[in-house]
Amino acid sequence: MHFDLECGGDKKTVTKIIDKLTDKIKDKSARIGVIGLGYVGLPLVLRFCEEGFSVTGFDVDATKVTALCEGRSYIKHIPATAIEKITESGNFTATTVMAGLADCEAVIICVPTPLNKTREPEMRYVVETADVIAKHLRPGQIISLESTTYPGTTEELLQTRFEEKGLKTGTDYFLVFSPEREDPGRKDFSTSTIPKVVGGTTPECLKVGSLLYSQVIEQVVEVSSTKAAEMTKLLENIYRCVNIALVNELKMLTERMDIDIWEVIKASSTKPFGFQPFYPGPGLGGHCIPIDPFYLSWKARQFDFSTKFIELAGEINTQMPFYVVGKVFEALNLQSKPIKGSKILVLGLAYKKDVDDVRESPSLVLIELLQKLGAEVAYNDPHVPATHKMRNHDLAMKSIELNEKNIQSYDCVLIATDHSDYDYEWIVKHSSVVVDTRGATNDIKCENVLRA
Repeated sequence: MHFDLECGGDKKTVTKIIDKLTDKIKDKSARIGVIGLGYVGLPLVLRFCEEGFSVTGFDVDATKVTALCEGRSYIKHIPATAIEKITESGNFTATTVMAGLADCEAVIICVPTPLNKTREPEMRYVVETADVIAKHLRPGQIISLESTTYPGTTEELLQTRFEEKGLKTGTDYFLVFSPEREDPGRKDFSTSTIPKVVGGTTPECLKVGSLLYSQVIEQVVEVSSTKAAEMTKLLENIYRCVNIALVNELKMLTERMDIDIWEVIKASSTKPFGFQPFYPGPGLGGHCIPIDPFYLSWKARQFDFSTKFIELAGEINTQMPFYVVGKVFEALNLQSKPIKGSKILVLGLAYKKDVDDVRESPSLVLIELLQKLGAEVAYNDPHVPATHKMRNHDLAMKSIELNEKNIQSYDCVLIATDHSDYDYEWIVKHSSVVVDTRGATNDIKCENVLRA
């Protein structure tokens, strides 16, 4: 109850709250709470623990909590030894009980922000999390939203809920947006070396937010507002989405013109300025690029603005799996076989090479499309031994063994993800026909490969 008496107090009280919080962050006595222990939240947990902070991880998925408490990792690029280290140190605890949020000086939100069936933002997870935090919010806390979203989310969905409790933003508690920049499987950058953008709802919020992240990130990039930080993340992913759509469209054009798009990209990449290579594929995957652009196009409609580039890029990219299926039709036709009843092996379920992340993977769409056409579909992925139920997919499949007998039994092999583990010469040699969506067989001289 004594907290409420401090809310919205005089300047001396406000200064006291800020000084107390910053002192706790500097001497690492502040407890850090991370909500959402997936590809974004878990690396943050590790970083704060590595720097000596006490961390509580919160997740509604009890299986994740149990795994972490037992020192097990469920993300391929995060070794179990890293989890064992933080659990044995006593600095980390994982729980499904949200009441512990009241004991945290800093709360970082890393929950999903998917799209619904009509490609509109599904903000349920952010809203539910904000409501839970509001129940336990007290003076002297900093809340950071990392989930990718549309500009205005932090103020509209979080700040309004928190201030309804009677707490004043920037004086009683502090609110920032700092977009995640994880790239699973990447080895040249880590959580600590990827610059961190931070935007605060007030100058005081920005100051505390920058201090918090500077404890675990080498470079903090301050922007003027949470809206600017939210827009920064969208620009990064829209940039990739639009350029991938461009090269996907050019792939389809150059095929008709009998030009090798991979050769063109390689040649263009020799230019030392003004060009960055992007590569075609079977569609977009991962949690960010297929989803984030539509957050902005949805928000733009509230301002009577049509985001033509974004919508066109989305249209091209979402059509790529259908284009690939057309190539499978063509490959089977060369063998005088219909797609119905044909056996098709999809190589790679992950959305990109050498990771176990299947979120929004085009391979999932490809399998479902082929199954609807009557094909008998199997997959192999050295990083994904079995599928699991997701928001939009439930394939209930297991990765088959990749051996000579198995691969020869399929009418068509579809390379959907170009994992480094695959021996592509061996695959081509033992396959009836191969449809390659990733340029994995570009250097192999063969007649039984169709580029897609």
